Parts: sequence; structure tokens; C-alpha cells
Amino acid sequence: MIFAPLAYVTRSGFVEGMHQGSAIALDGEGGPVVAVGSPDAPMLPRSALKPLQLLAMVRAGLPLDGELLALAAASHSGEGFHQDGVDQILDGGGLLVTDLQNVADLPLGADERLRWQRESREPTRRAQNCSGKHAAMLATCRLNDWPTQTYLDPEHPLQRLIVDTVAELAGEPVAATTVDGCGAPALAIGLTGLARAFARLSTAAAGTPEQRIAAAVRRFPQWLGGTDREVTLLIDAVPGLIAKDGAESVYAAALPDGRAVALKIADGSERARQVVMVALLQRLGVVEPGLVELAERPVLGAGRPVGAVVAAEF
Repeated sequence: MIFAPLAYVTRSGFVEGMHQGSAIALDGEGGPVVAVGSPDAPMLPRSALKPLQLLAMVRAGLPLDGELLALAAASHSGEGFHQDGVDQILDGGGLLVTDLQNVADLPLGADERLRWQRESREPTRRAQNCSGKHAAMLATCRLNDWPTQTYLDPEHPLQRLIVDTVAELAGEPVAATTVDGCGAPALAIGLTGLARAFARLSTAAAGTPEQRIAAAVRRFPQWLGGTDREVTLLIDAVPGLIAKDGAESVYAAALPDGRAVALKIADGSERARQVVMVALLQRLGVVEPGLVELAERPVLGAGRPVGAVVAAEF
């Protein structure tokens, strides 16, 4: 796999570091505007795949809408409303928190996590950032009379349906199945396929499962991420955008006209991810004023900005 420079770290005019990776930006017809690194090579989108996993569930009859539909595609911060939403999804399917098989964790959001630590609270599955997806998986299984005890098995009917759905939208086969951090299957596809899949969600006709998911992400980004999360700020800044971040610094986004971006920072560092995403959107002609403050990440010296993380020229 070949990686290319995606971002530089500057300090007082000196280039201190560099983040490499791969990226693809597609025009509204699916043609590449930017292609750097190895965008066709299989990689693990991790949680950036959640909207596609959710599509398989909605097609299988999952009746969620609005905030709860966004939560089912979320890597949420574990704020109170996120955890309450997980309870609502479980209650709607006649399920219990003990049915969840994701790992227990403290909330992902820094403020909520610190509060739990100060109160010496134990990690829970409900607070873990993937609990919305897991609750939705269980609800889908209950609706279809599929086993709930084995819903994370790659051979489970739900997981086989997810693989087929991801391959359909990406326009390429799933290259590998591994295990995600939360315990669910993690699927490998290329960045180009990921961008193509997001474009298909974003351009879907009204009333389709794809359009329902895109509408929920656009309207309720705080349920997809959380208060002041990068993905929340990005969706708020660009009208009509859908986006989802993933572990190891993966990011995907698409506009209503089919323009789409997918990227991965090779070293997994998140500090350059939003900066590179903004630069790629700008290469696609997105000029929303709200993107300006997201285009650089400050580097501090003595508590004041002395440099920045900036995107490479594509």
C-alpha cells in the first residue's frame, strides 16, 4: 500500500511533522477529482461504515426514524440523551440492556468521561459509543425472529445481510472481515468504494431507506456524534452534507449532488482528519463560510497559536 502526504504540522514557520495517508474525492458523476495514496486498496472503514450497516437493518424492517435513526449509525459521545436513546431503541424491541454485547466503556465525550471518573462510575455497555448500533442490531433481529444471542457472529443472518449491503453500495466485494473494537464484524473495502457508497446514500430518492438515513444524519448530527464533536461541526457547517468518522482516522462524506470524499490518515492520528476533509471538500467546490475555522488546527506554544496542522496541496 502506498501513502502520500496529506497534512503538515508547522511550528513558527518550521515544518515539524507530517501525516501520510490515502484519499479520494469524487465529482457528482463518480469521477475522481483528487486521488492520492492507495484509495482503491482495501482498508477498514471502522465506524465510518455504520450508515451502511444501518441501511441493511432499515431494509430488514427496522422502524426507527429521526434522532433514534441517527443514533443507530452513531459513534456517540455517551451524553445523557444518547444513553436514553439507546434505552428507547431497546424498549421498542422488548429488549434489555443486558442483551447488548458491545464492550463496556466510559462515555467517549471528554466532559462526560471526566465526570464519570470523578464519580468513580464503572464502564457500561450503554455508555460505550457503539451502543446505538448494537441496540439497533438487536431490534432488527427481534423483528425478524433471528437469534439475538449470536447477533455478532459473522455467519448470523443480519451480518451476512450487512456484508451484501456494503458490497452493493460500494460497488465492490468486501475484501475481509475482522473484529471491530466493539465486538461487531469490521469489513474491509477501498476508500473509493466508501465514497461511492456515501454518494449513493446522499443522492437517494425520497422515501427510500437510504434517504431516510441521510435525512436523519443531516438533521440530527449531535445524535450521530455529540456536542462539539468534529463530525457534528462539519455537518452543521455544510448544508446537505452527510458524514461519518471512524477509528484509526477514517472519514467519509457526501453532498446531495453526489460529490463525495473518503480518507484515511495512515498513522491513525485524528488531529489532521478534519483539516484534510475540509481541504478535499474545498477542492470539490464547497465554499461554506463555516468551513474556514475548520480548515486548520492550531499548534500551541506557551498556550498561544504558533503554528498549525494544515492540509497538503492536492
